[in-house]
Amino acid sequence: MKKYLVACSAAALMMTTVSAHAIGINAQVGQHYTSLGFGLGNTTPGLALTGDWTHSDRDGDVTGLGLGYNIGLGPVMATVGAKALYTSPKDGSDGYAVPIGGGLQLPLGHYLSLYGNAYYAPDSLSSGINNYKEATGGIRFSPISLVSIDVGYRYQALNGKDGHRDNVIADGAYLGGAVNF
Repeated sequence: MKKYLVACSAAALMMTTVSAHAIGINAQVGQHYTSLGFGLGNTTPGLALTGDWTHSDRDGDVTGLGLGYNIGLGPVMATVGAKALYTSPKDGSDGYAVPIGGGLQLPLGHYLSLYGNAYYAPDSLSSGINNYKEATGGIRFSPISLVSIDVGYRYQALNGKDGHRDNVIADGAYLGGAVNF
């Protein structure tokens, strides 16, 4: 009975912590790619959960979930984390990648902020590809806390393996937006 009470108390505490974090839904549209995602706890220190799907008209899809830890360093928010990705290149085998990386968010006044992140998975942390690379950077305008508009640059690539060509899922500027609850 005591173990049951401890487990229920821990679960309730976790749900209380999770419910305090903001949930966001976002989208990015580039010249040859589209990305949709969600985030839980991305704007506050502590654990953060993300999910995203990126589709390239020419090179395939990448879908994944990420777990990170946000660290407040004065006005800067630093994130370290990892993702579990399912890769589906147009030329190559479907597989997975487990990239490790992080990012930074730097406020520039009340409405603007700079952000950037990068993740990498070598051959040892992927299958069907040699490696996975991802980097995003941009500027975010948040006129109200519920809505933000992003302009940035995204690079996301799957390097081919076993004679398959490289697949560049995203490489270019994007316009994006998010709604936060």
